[in-house]
Amino acid sequence: MRESTGKVLLVDDDESILRSLGRLLGASGYHVLSFQSARALLDSGETETADCIILDLGLPDSDGLHVQETLAAAGGGQSIVFLTGRGDIPASVRAMRAGAVDFLTKPVEAETLLAAVNMARQRACALREVEEKKASVVRRLDSLTAREAQVMHLVVAGRLNKQIAADLGIMEKTIKVHRGRVMAKLGVRTVADLVRLVVSGPPDAALGPSPTTIREGNEL
Repeated sequence: MRESTGKVLLVDDDESILRSLGRLLGASGYHVLSFQSARALLDSGETETADCIILDLGLPDSDGLHVQETLAAAGGGQSIVFLTGRGDIPASVRAMRAGAVDFLTKPVEAETLLAAVNMARQRACALREVEEKKASVVRRLDSLTAREAQVMHLVVAGRLNKQIAADLGIMEKTIKVHRGRVMAKLGVRTVADLVRLVVSGPPDAALGPSPTTIREGNEL
């Protein structure tokens, strides 16, 4: 048995289409799940981990473009390939502008479909990698104590150890200890590396308190 190269969700109300595409993708190493309605897809819980969703434009219970919008609104990074029996230029433009990988018409050549699915899989893997890196940054930032977060905030702002010590009202040697712990916990060696790590995280990553709230408490 071939090792799976990714998970593909097929959404079409035509059983014959589901069977033929399922065989094609299965033979190419993909793990395939089939759905005959938009609701079945959205209720499945499978969309968040899918590498590609092959989506019919005209479904019995919803428009494929609406499904795309619903997934996007839920924060999904799914890579969608539209497959429709009717050439609809306005719909294709709308779908591509909303981030679809491709917009194909039935009947579709096997090579064309597989190329689109592979592109979708690569995009999904790239997005997943970015999200995993951001999550790693958040975990490391969350490991800092309140004081370490304060010190990191000021280091990233370009303050020197003696300036940070004056800002926080503690000894410079204590700042050096906190700074060393920050660098160790975050896995960085230089200030430049620290800044890059913080910038690579989500916009709302915990960067510590703002300068206006630094002088609260007596924590070392």
